[in-house]
Amino acid sequence: MDNLQLTKPYIPSQEKIFAAFNQPISEIKVCIVGQDPYPNPSHAMGLAFSVPAEIKNLPPTLKNIFKELESDIGSSPSSGDLTEWSNRGVMLLNPILTTSPNLSKAHANLGWEMFTNEVVSYLGKRPIVFILWGNSAGKLQKFVPHENCLISVHPSPLSSYRGFFGSKPFSKANARLSELGISPVDWNI
Repeated sequence: MDNLQLTKPYIPSQEKIFAAFNQPISEIKVCIVGQDPYPNPSHAMGLAFSVPAEIKNLPPTLKNIFKELESDIGSSPSSGDLTEWSNRGVMLLNPILTTSPNLSKAHANLGWEMFTNEVVSYLGKRPIVFILWGNSAGKLQKFVPHENCLISVHPSPLSSYRGFFGSKPFSKANARLSELGISPVDWNI
């Protein structure tokens, strides 16, 4: 991290980079995998797809996630802050944990994926449902039992109509958790 700090600014802030790891591993039920942090410095908070509660104009990707959430289980979140999901056993993981402000995938070659591959490989040995959104996330399916993997295109406006909408990831994750004998996630925020 010191090299990043010395060479150029990065987001999220140092204290938020590992926010996805705040819950005990034993409490993780679902792992939603994205791509990299939002490039907007006011949005990046260390949890994939999440933005701080004070952000009222949600990123288009998060708007699409919420559209699918409402279509799937009838839930309409009042905030883009997904911390409650994290508190309920949902790991919100970006394979690339940092980026440069206002630049997507700027840190794609810094080695974060080697770290997050190991994390997913370890978690894949546990009864956890993985929701993999997009090509970057889809590459992680090799570390996870097929029956515990829900894969679709990324929820960004560029791809959401090619398989994200209608994929029902929230109800399918809860159905798989029930099959595993694990209580479902309360997706309401």
